[in-house]
Amino acid sequence: MTDPKRKLSSAEIAEAQLPDWHLAEDALAARFKTKNFAAGLELVNRIGASAEDHNHHPDITLTYPEVSVTLSSHDVGGITRRDIDLARVITGHAADLGAAARPEA
Repeated sequence: MTDPKRKLSSAEIAEAQLPDWHLAEDALAARFKTKNFAAGLELVNRIGASAEDHNHHPDITLTYPEVSVTLSSHDVGGITRRDIDLARVITGHAADLGAAARPEA
């Protein structure tokens, strides 16, 4: 089993196949376009609950009509398995709420 606190290489991050996410320095970043502000707030609430469940906390920005999320393991100065796992959960929440990923943004 992979150490969840080990910093991943660029190749390992690419192998994770996270099409909704992009690299932003030593972090994963994503933007999700929401239908309205209430949907954005619901997405933030779901991300917050999942972050607590995973004991791993992203940076989140809620604006109309987007939610921006940045994931990084500050304790190792980069991206770990914890970030990959939480990114997948967040992508699932966004899909459930009909929030479209904007990986180009």
